[in-house]
Amino acid sequence: MINKIFNRLPKKPSKTNDSSDVGGTTASHNASSNSNLANSISGWNLGSRLPQALNTRQNGIPSVVPYEALPGFKDVPSSEKQNLFIGKLSLCCVVFDFTDPTKNTKEKDIKRQTLLELVDYITSANGKFSEVVMQEIVKMVSINLFRNLTTPPRENKVLEAFDVEDEEPSMDPAWPHLQVVYELLLRFVVSPETDAKLAKRYVDHSFILRLLDLFDSEDPREREYLKTVLHRVYGKFMVHRPFIRKSINNIFFRFIFETEKHNGIGELLEILGSIINGFALPLKEEHKLFLVRALIPLHKPKCIPMYQQQLSYCITQFVEKDCKLADTVIRGLLKYWPVTNSSKEVMFLGELEEVLEATQAPEFQRCMVPLFRQIARCLSSSHFQVSERALFLWNNDHIENLIKQNRKMIFPIIFPALERNSHSHWNQAVRSLTLNVRKIFSDTDPELFDECLAKFREDEDQEAETMARREDMWKQVEELAAKKSLPMGAAPSK
Repeated sequence: MINKIFNRLPKKPSKTNDSSDVGGTTASHNASSNSNLANSISGWNLGSRLPQALNTRQNGIPSVVPYEALPGFKDVPSSEKQNLFIGKLSLCCVVFDFTDPTKNTKEKDIKRQTLLELVDYITSANGKFSEVVMQEIVKMVSINLFRNLTTPPRENKVLEAFDVEDEEPSMDPAWPHLQVVYELLLRFVVSPETDAKLAKRYVDHSFILRLLDLFDSEDPREREYLKTVLHRVYGKFMVHRPFIRKSINNIFFRFIFETEKHNGIGELLEILGSIINGFALPLKEEHKLFLVRALIPLHKPKCIPMYQQQLSYCITQFVEKDCKLADTVIRGLLKYWPVTNSSKEVMFLGELEEVLEATQAPEFQRCMVPLFRQIARCLSSSHFQVSERALFLWNNDHIENLIKQNRKMIFPIIFPALERNSHSHWNQAVRSLTLNVRKIFSDTDPELFDECLAKFREDEDQEAETMARREDMWKQVEELAAKKSLPMGAAPSK
């Protein structure tokens, strides 16, 4: 029977036919798939369906030949199911063109149904996957997923994050098939029948790097699946964990210091948030360097609103793991504090509150002077949201207690900003919040409050005198200039 099947297989195509195939890469995948399919199928008669499947070629001449599905798993004996499984994997190595929805609709439906059957087979497997099966699974997944990502053209300038958020995400037309392939990969990775010691030969560094490259996909659905898959790979293959962290680190470096363009930073940070949460104590030096060299500099790009929430979570996780890192994190935030971007400044203040909430008194004291100089500048901001968000820090009981414990250092720094806001800020809500904070200080330490108020008034008087002297000097300069500009013998006008 096996000989009958092989006799029906198509003969090897001539070299002239190969050279006329314009879709070289995909066609070579299909040729390899056909060879594996022929070698793996035995024990049953597929009739005319097998040659039709094997003759399928994509992006070549002639166009894709319609093919039919292979038998279902329930139609073959248990001893042949693995061979049929490999045959179906080879059949799914054919990649179709989804840019034209009217092209090869029957073949696409057959392939999708076959993929769904493969997912069910992996889910219900009750025996360890052989090395051959693992190799074929990874090969089929690689052929279908690893591709050149098509991104719509963008302007050369770095786009503001809010402009990017307003744009409609680009949806991959091949997603109905890609989704099932991702599901198959996910089921394969989490399956108890997948031996990590064997599978690591095929889910190797090259596979992981190409998987990470896909995080730049425009399609948010694909990035969501990638996030889940990579997280499961990280959990299953302990030997690959340092490499995965290092590779993500390199993606961040390229994004921060070269391109400032990447679609998957938020998803990668979500994975890292879970990874950081599982770090053992005391933290390794490698992990602390990752915080300083990669996570903190991620505050620099203009498009930080696209991933700020995930970044803030990762930063806070580090501080909660090791409270001594609070000083490093706060000084890092101050280093990248925005100067002209008010919306970004509001986000920094929100993240600062989360970090301060996990900060203990010794670390707070190390950085409180430069920190509250910056907060004083925020209080004085003419942008009411910045000033308002800075005043909201006093609504946090832990932060308020830290400030009260160190009020002799902090209060003189911020008192001038509070006093000016209470009298001259244009926004009523800011004035009201300022008066509340001012009252907290006056109730906590009336003597210090009076001292700061007296010092403020003295400084204001000195500043007024300085301004008056400066104006007098300018008037004298103007008069001298006017005298020198008069013609000889002319009297200056009174």
